[in-house]
Amino acid sequence: MAEITFHLDVVSAEEMLFSGRVESVQVSGAEGELGIRHGHAPLLTSIKPGIVRLIKLHGAEELMYISGGMLEVQPENVTVLADTAIRAEDIDEAKAQEAKRAAEAKMNGKSGDVDYAEAIAELAKAMAQLRVVELTRKNYR
Repeated sequence: MAEITFHLDVVSAEEMLFSGRVESVQVSGAEGELGIRHGHAPLLTSIKPGIVRLIKLHGAEELMYISGGMLEVQPENVTVLADTAIRAEDIDEAKAQEAKRAAEAKMNGKSGDVDYAEAIAELAKAMAQLRVVELTRKNYR
């Protein structure tokens, strides 16, 4: 039996990353992890930096990194409006590793003028990108 699907758009400030029918989508909402399937109650919430996992038709999976944004769920349409969004295959792992090291160095710095909130946000973004890379490797082995 075929899964019931809904239309999903994943849009960043730069481009439309995905537009099509999916069986489900998972994102990190402001209040925790969200799994959206057909028939989900209408919802509008902010989303945290992390992974967007799309389950497309016939179970095909696609992963993306988003740096935050908004999620809107309507009866037949779901929209992810991301500040920044990157497909898993487009993530520069070396750049993400360097961003992680820089954020950790900033947090461990001895100077008293460190903006810890900014450093933690930078670290979370870098770690989310690295997690997308890791999950992509696992799924395609």
